[in-house]
Amino acid sequence: MNYRRILTIFIIASAFLCGADTYAQSGGYDVFVPIAKYIRLGDADRLSAWFDDNLEISIISNTSDSSKNQARRIVKTFFDSYNPRGFDITHTAGRSNMKYALGKLNAGGETFEVTIFVTCKNDTYKIQQLKIKKKE
Repeated sequence: MNYRRILTIFIIASAFLCGADTYAQSGGYDVFVPIAKYIRLGDADRLSAWFDDNLEISIISNTSDSSKNQARRIVKTFFDSYNPRGFDITHTAGRSNMKYALGKLNAGGETFEVTIFVTCKNDTYKIQQLKIKKKE
């Protein structure tokens, strides 16, 4: 095999690994696109598909370590009380197999700051931490 062919195979293979930030940041797959969509829609069920089995969830001033199902119920209760009208990611960063995003959520006539922290597990990203707090 020549050098160019090995390099091409390496680049293609690395694009399929979730730890390959260069692919995710260069116009390829962005894990926060579907997550943001489900927050914008207020869809706790679809959003919870991205939750890890256990995660830290902080809504307004209540913080807890929760199971995936508990976190889904907490988020659903929040969305029922504060119907989302819009959500935009304002900043993303990360390295290797960890990423985070900051966003602005308009819901129930109020503005919230959202922080989402994801890690790569078994070749898929899972939300490890979700924080929603009222913007001051």
